[in-house]
Amino acid sequence: MKKNMGNADRIIRIILALVFVVLYYTGTVTGLLGIFLMVVTVIFAATSFISFCPLYAVLGINTCPTKKTT
Repeated sequence: MKKNMGNADRIIRIILALVFVVLYYTGTVTGLLGIFLMVVTVIFAATSFISFCPLYAVLGINTCPTKKTT
């Protein structure tokens, strides 16, 4: 898998995942929405750690900075 996520995307996804976890464990979000947010949290965390988003690959998006060759 070729990396297709830049640092900004990774940081935003990790922050959102942390917010979702806090909302779920404080009881602010419960039920089906809470379960959905936990699934999204796992997906966000996994894609952030491996720097690859399958949806980006399908849509042809690449936010990873290109390396300059000299």
